[in-house]
Amino acid sequence: MPTLRIALAQDNPIVGDLDHNADLIRRAASAATVAGAHLLATGEQSLTGYPVEDLALRHSFVEASRDRLVRLAEEIAADGNGSLPVAVGYLDADGPVGSTTGHGIRNALALLQDGKVLFRYYKHHLPNYGVFDEDRWFVAGHELHLARIGGVDVAFTVCEDVWGGVPFTVAEEAGAGLVININASPYEQGKHERRLAVVKERAAGVGAPVAYLNTVGGQDDLVFDGGSMIVAADGSIISSARRFASELLVTDVECPAASRAIANHSSSLMSTSLHVLSEEPAAIETRIEPTFAPELGRHEEVWEALRLGLADYVNKNGFPSVLLGLSGGIDSAVTAVLARDAIGADRVHTVANPSQYSSQHSLDDAADLAERCGLHHVVEPIQPIVDAYLAEIAVSGLALENLQARVRGVIWMSLSNQHGHLVLAAGNKSEYAVGYSTLYGDSCGGFAPIKDVLKTLVYELANWRNEKARSLGETEPIPENIIMKPPSAELRPDQLDSDSLPDYAVLDGILVGYVDGDAGREDLVEQGYPADVVERIAGLVDRAEYKRRQSAPGTKITVKSFGRDRRLPITNHFRGK
Repeated sequence: MPTLRIALAQDNPIVGDLDHNADLIRRAASAATVAGAHLLATGEQSLTGYPVEDLALRHSFVEASRDRLVRLAEEIAADGNGSLPVAVGYLDADGPVGSTTGHGIRNALALLQDGKVLFRYYKHHLPNYGVFDEDRWFVAGHELHLARIGGVDVAFTVCEDVWGGVPFTVAEEAGAGLVININASPYEQGKHERRLAVVKERAAGVGAPVAYLNTVGGQDDLVFDGGSMIVAADGSIISSARRFASELLVTDVECPAASRAIANHSSSLMSTSLHVLSEEPAAIETRIEPTFAPELGRHEEVWEALRLGLADYVNKNGFPSVLLGLSGGIDSAVTAVLARDAIGADRVHTVANPSQYSSQHSLDDAADLAERCGLHHVVEPIQPIVDAYLAEIAVSGLALENLQARVRGVIWMSLSNQHGHLVLAAGNKSEYAVGYSTLYGDSCGGFAPIKDVLKTLVYELANWRNEKARSLGETEPIPENIIMKPPSAELRPDQLDSDSLPDYAVLDGILVGYVDGDAGREDLVEQGYPADVVERIAGLVDRAEYKRRQSAPGTKITVKSFGRDRRLPITNHFRGK
């Protein structure tokens, strides 16, 4: 069998920064040339960043993408890498937006060589579920392109094509010896294992290796976890790239030789075009040893997703630093340590805002954590400000509790205005689900790093992060007191979360069914949850929709996060069974 040296550029592009992204591709092309690669692939929409969302509807942006692609081809050649075929994901158009005649905006892949665009492939399967809305922007393509490189017919596909499968069926019919699949596939728990299973299935169906390339990096509430891989027809992993890190994966891949004459293959599913670049098998003097990425445990995987999502949101949006209220509770503790891991202790500012109901142990725990992590920490009591409000307006009960939270929010946002900090909201998915937060109070902020993390998982992550520190011989970042004490908002005397909510293990179990699984009330009762508890929690979730609509974005880690994944009306009188 011929052997091709394949380079997969697992990079971290920035949406809309075409020059920066082009530079990433150029650097990858130079590195691939030095490594002796015969083909370089870059990620889905690697030139524009992904997802571009409604930027796809701006003609100026589409034209900028098309023009930058042509210049990129010329630049790669000028860099001395022109002979290297380079597959680039970008945004294209072949007709007016919204046309019903098969023209319009395209999620595209182009193959570049010798300073030119050799062909353009348009993504066939357009996902329109979960976080994806590609039917809103793109028109599907119906022609599969293959390039004969080193005597191997290489088919090119984009992301959802590997899940839908039609281009892979056509690739098998056309005798492809290798299929390239470029992706911007966002992370969620369990997704990497599902990808691997699908890629193995496609490789077996084609009877040839599949090179699965994924993007890495955070983009608003999504994070792309990399984990690129090349899988053989027998299902074995030939090589793999790290998760949550940029990497150029270079691999020698044995591929079935091209067996058909130079002619386009006809299929009832898609038309095909074959482009001949080189007939002779590629020369390889010294084989490269394959690399295999280490597997990540469940908690490390989630932590890395949250860390990268936060780091890229801060850095790509140009914030110099972050600020959060450090209460001495578990949520703000995990958020603070996560921020330290993401952007460094010198860029993390914390503030404790005690009221008359704040316990001394919470203040001490907050200060202890800040000292352990090397954070900038100050104490700004809120009671004088609360008293000033009370001198003007008479409030009590829940209104007084929320007033305290809102005074804290005012302080955080004032410090943000003064110093340019990004305020981090420390709420978790359990609390966002049932509305256990104060609008314009503890929920205020520009990013919510653990917004998609259930409370039970917050505790697990705290214990895991401390265990990791111990294994490295480092100081545990989170004081044991914070992990062990009962959670409390400390807005009234002797307050505990359990006064208002069921045990978090019960609450989270209901939420996984009701929110993530769209289960009905009766379904949850059949699973063993008390009917009155189910009824109460479902009602809280439904009524809190208006709060969630006003919440900051946060990194998605579950199958159904609040926001893109779960879209329900605020004004809604339906009560299901």
